[in-house]
Amino acid sequence: MILFVVTKIFVCTLVFFLILLGIIRVYLRQLKKRHYKKKRGPTIGIFHPYCDAGGGGERVLWCAVRAIQERYENRNISIIIYTGDHVSPEILLSNARRRFNVKIEKPITFKYLRLTRFVEAARYPVLTLMGQSLGSLLLGFEAMILHIPDVYIDTMGYAFTFPMFKVLVGSKIGCYVHYPTISKDMLINIDTNMAAYNNRGAIFRFIKLIYYKTFAKLYGFVGRFADVVMVNSSWTENHINSMWNIPSRTKKVYPPCNVDEFLKIKAIPDSQKRMINIVAVAQFRPEKDHHLMIMSYFSLLQVIPDELKERVRLIFVGSCRNEIDEKRVENYKDLCKHLSIEDFVKFRVNATFDELKTILQEGTIGIHTMWNEHFGIGVVECMAAGLIMVAHRSGGPKYDIIVNSGDNRNGFLAECEDEYSSIILQILNMSDTERREIREAARSFVDKFSDLSFQEGFLREIAVLLET
Repeated sequence: MILFVVTKIFVCTLVFFLILLGIIRVYLRQLKKRHYKKKRGPTIGIFHPYCDAGGGGERVLWCAVRAIQERYENRNISIIIYTGDHVSPEILLSNARRRFNVKIEKPITFKYLRLTRFVEAARYPVLTLMGQSLGSLLLGFEAMILHIPDVYIDTMGYAFTFPMFKVLVGSKIGCYVHYPTISKDMLINIDTNMAAYNNRGAIFRFIKLIYYKTFAKLYGFVGRFADVVMVNSSWTENHINSMWNIPSRTKKVYPPCNVDEFLKIKAIPDSQKRMINIVAVAQFRPEKDHHLMIMSYFSLLQVIPDELKERVRLIFVGSCRNEIDEKRVENYKDLCKHLSIEDFVKFRVNATFDELKTILQEGTIGIHTMWNEHFGIGVVECMAAGLIMVAHRSGGPKYDIIVNSGDNRNGFLAECEDEYSSIILQILNMSDTERREIREAARSFVDKFSDLSFQEGFLREIAVLLET
């Protein structure tokens, strides 16, 4: 009897959702017809809810917009950006130029989203990945109501929106993946941790593993709805191929790094620099691990001579997306006070592009500490500007950017606090000639990450979406 009731409830619920889906589909088809009557050419909808965040992902967005406008200027293509940043178009475009030196010459349309709160991690203290992904369905549906594009391109990693745009309204789907929402590494780590326990904690880890494996299956399912997949590094490519399993549609397109502008920076000989600046270029997000940078610097100060200690400074350059990031900066400043190094550490929040160039010109060493950084635009820009880079031994820096040994060494890789401080000390003890050779190798290597290289790769891939 109970089984019969449960079965009946399940069937009724399934029928209800199928009917609801059918109604939504009919409504969206009618909405699409109305959109077609109003437009004169094809539309590209770019889904980037935080387009004013000021990070590397936003530079990819603006360079992609510029590339499309330049290549298809005679095709009457309309570009729409779905964003939750309720700022005027003039300010958004001005910020793009001020922060990234990317000027958008032709008008684009912004469709403002009001449901971005449903994709914020803080809203889901448990089952965060699933919560954000389901929340992106609401956000995607809102975007669809605002405008139905011929081509839908996700540039922030919301793969769960792919099926609704492809199935419900027939948009062609493209995406630029900076970082897989879930990776094999995460599953392996949970598996490893679970094996280390033989008590009640193992039960929780087992449930967690089932949750992540289920989510990984769903992530693979929705990802395969993409017609064109672009990934930003070898590390990301490996993980996306293992999850989505569509290698024929997946291509590596390195993100646009403004190497041309940074290569123009005139190098100042180390002997002429009054200060020895260690520069970190990264948004103030938790995964960038500024804490490790501070502790590595603190360890360095314990082993260098007093006369050198007065000259070595740590400078943070990065943007804050919101009040949470601003609070994080204050916490870092408090940590520096606790360590009594606040006079040696500087924070340059939301610096302009010109200010960034000046800081890098005056710098000597670059530091980057994010584990499994998907690529590392800041790493490349520091190298192009002439800094000797010390980056984390993982992700993009390890597999695509840093040559860590041999005659062609262009930087260094490290993992822990002691290793970072040891390598920085090693760089400080090098001769001017040794440092110059590493800088020259780095500056000659970074051309493969230029704006032009990105533009060529990006346009080559989306041609499949636009020219059929």
